[in-house]
Amino acid sequence: MRPLLAVGCLLFGLAALGQTKDEVLQCANLVYGGNHSSRCFSDEFLSAVQKSSALRTERRFKSVKLDSDELFKYPFAMITGESDFYLGAKERGNLKKYLGSGGFLLASAGCSSKSFDQAFRRELKRVFPDAKLQDIPMSHPVFHTVNKVEKLQTRHAAEGKSGLEGFERDGKLVLIYSPQGLNDTAHSSGCCCCGGNEIENAIEVNMNILVYALLH
Repeated sequence: MRPLLAVGCLLFGLAALGQTKDEVLQCANLVYGGNHSSRCFSDEFLSAVQKSSALRTERRFKSVKLDSDELFKYPFAMITGESDFYLGAKERGNLKKYLGSGGFLLASAGCSSKSFDQAFRRELKRVFPDAKLQDIPMSHPVFHTVNKVEKLQTRHAAEGKSGLEGFERDGKLVLIYSPQGLNDTAHSSGCCCCGGNEIENAIEVNMNILVYALLH
């Protein structure tokens, strides 16, 4: 379970996050729907969080199959892609259990992919029939954990919403989704946004999401 904590400053200690000096936080890059995964989601924010705090992080994602028991070793996971996909029964069961037992999921539509967006919303509904992704206002604490993010800087104008959506279980935010894209391809070798409306200050946002996930 994610620890329920109160931290009064931005530079927090290992004890505040329930992490011992020998522990290193690892984050999962999900392999799902057969062989879907991503190499174009930058892990640069993991190193940035470590530099900005006393939180020790593994600097690279770990590839983890959504249908494996290994998933439950990771408190934080990300899923991204650029195409349609379908989750298997074991994957749906694992995702439901993961989000219901303290796990946190960051989801991102690579290159603002409409195909991924439609598939992600459809599959989430299959896992949670009552699922309702809601817009996260800029006043939400997730925008102020480490970095003070006043706005999401997208490649093109995005009016009306912050650009991030969230899903709650039992009153807790357990999933954050970006239909625009938080992949931070500027820090991924050989990757680009391919004309999408990617969030350009994604590294600051992703840092905040990781810390928020651990603190709430």
